Amino acid sequence: MKIERVDEKTVKCFLSNEELEEYDISYKDFVTRSDKAREVVEVIMAQAVEEVDYKPPHFAFDLQIMLLPDQGMILTFTERTPEDLKNSANLINYLKEMRRILKEKLGMDGSAVAGLLTQAMLMAVGQSGEQGSSGSEDVSQKEQKETQKPSFAIFRFADMRSLCEYAKVLPKNLRVISRLYRDGGTYYLYLERGGASYERYSRASIQALEFGELFAATEDKLVYLEEHGECLIGEKAVARLRL
Repeated sequence: MKIERVDEKTVKCFLSNEELEEYDISYKDFVTRSDKAREVVEVIMAQAVEEVDYKPPHFAFDLQIMLLPDQGMILTFTERTPEDLKNSANLINYLKEMRRILKEKLGMDGSAVAGLLTQAMLMAVGQSGEQGSSGSEDVSQKEQKETQKPSFAIFRFADMRSLCEYAKVLPKNLRVISRLYRDGGTYYLYLERGGASYERYSRASIQALEFGELFAATEDKLVYLEEHGECLIGEKAVARLRL
């Protein structure tokens, strides 16, 4: 077990295949946060405190998992403060409530609701601020802001009919990257921004909530889906589902 301190809030741990076998633990345990995974995390945190003077999160942490073929895996722990979680939860709850009011109280159709929610999301991630800036911000800062915006998401659909109906409402010239997976009787659509503008990608993501639900937007869940799910359409899934 090799521990590396990244910064004040982040620590990385490399677990070899031999150590994973010794702990009798797999990738799935960490994704599902099983009891075995919690025990191993406690061991990692204790070792991090001793070796790199790391202070374990007081509230919660994000866990990212990277598999290294024939070697093992790297676990990255990043502390999340109550304010971080509050901000994320507030945005999600705000969008949900806004969607309910627009549909139920004002009687707006799905397309109009998606447009307004897209504007709200773009404002939340700071795009409006960028458009109104004086131009003094350098290119590297703008690129950093761009990379912080979510670039892909995975949506879950209960059946193929809902998935096809969603695909039909999307513009034919929408330049997103899409793949379709199936795990059990559930369908998962991977949607990546690709060559689409962030506004069009956000709109497509919000429209997906009319037909399915958000499953994840993190690499670890994508890796899990690629390993345990069945890839039905490897590229241009949205275009093929529209036919």
